[in-house]
Amino acid sequence: MTAMAPHIHLVLNWILFLALFPIAFVWLRRAWRIIARRDFSEVALKRGEPPENPAKFAPFCAAINLLGGIVVVWLIFGVAAGLFAHETWTSIGGITIWSKFLFDFALSRQAHMPRLGRAAAAAARK
Repeated sequence: MTAMAPHIHLVLNWILFLALFPIAFVWLRRAWRIIARRDFSEVALKRGEPPENPAKFAPFCAAINLLGGIVVVWLIFGVAAGLFAHETWTSIGGITIWSKFLFDFALSRQAHMPRLGRAAAAAARK
């Protein structure tokens, strides 16, 4: 049973490395849609619903996706070229993925904040 441990390690490394390709594609495609096509349908979604003014949050969402996608593409080339040790590239990949998810979550919660004070009263009158 101990002989299988190196194989599991190798398989998990390949899964992480191969998962970087679709992750980079999706993130860069989302940034392209926001920046070039002005498509705000995926900006700051909360339970599948966009905020009232997605254009306001589009630059932040585009920056998150673009930066995450660029880091992942850089990581793919670095791993393929053998520039990174195993611990280095797995930590960069993990931190990038988790950071992107957390920043997207924070942005979606900020975009869906309830209105307070005079803004809420004005919206209720409309």
